[in-house]
Parts: sequence; C-alpha cells; structure tokens
Amino acid sequence: MSTRPSRDLETFPNPAPDRDYKIHFDCPEFTCVCPKTGQPDFATIRCTYVPDELCVELKSLKLYLWSFRDEGAFHEAVINQILDDLVQACQPRRMRITGDFYPRGGIHTVVTVNYRMP
Repeated sequence: MSTRPSRDLETFPNPAPDRDYKIHFDCPEFTCVCPKTGQPDFATIRCTYVPDELCVELKSLKLYLWSFRDEGAFHEAVINQILDDLVQACQPRRMRITGDFYPRGGIHTVVTVNYRMP
C-alpha cells in the first residue's frame, strides 16, 4: 500500500457480519483549504458506523483523508463527500460523520451527516 494521499478506500470482510456493533474513529489531523481565502482549515473528523459485510481499512482511510489537504472545500461539502465515499466503499448499515472544525474568525463549525441503509 502506498504512503501517498489517495482517494482509494480499501475494505476487508467484517469478522462478525451477523452482529450489529459500532466502529468509531477520530482523526484529529484533518486539513483542507478554504475555497474563498486559500487559508487552511483544521478539523477532527469523527466517524461511527455499523458495518454490514465490509469494514474500512484504516491506513487507506488515513491516506484518503490526507488527500483533502490541498483541496479547496466548504466544510459542508467536504463532510458530505467523506460520507458518500465511505458509504460507497463499505456499504454500512448506518454511518455518522462529524467534522469538528477549529475556530477561525471567531466561528466554530461542526457539520454532522448521517446515513442509514435503505
């Protein structure tokens, strides 16, 4: 596996697909760029999901999140993109992504999106 930023999310078989259980991860070093000012935005990305048949492989997740580092994105857009990409990769039963962005200009932003398998 590469150590360069990548949008490729890898998965592995859920070791307990007959059971509902939660997987939670925090990524406190997320960065992207403000599309208006070009200034860096810093956030903690939190994900909680109930896997179905697949789980997200964490090194690929790290490289995926790293791929946003130099990309301009509004907070709302980037969190929705992360949810869409993770749902496409592992098709969980449920997933919640929260982007807790560090204050800039006196404003603290938290964006939360949810997915539930139809």
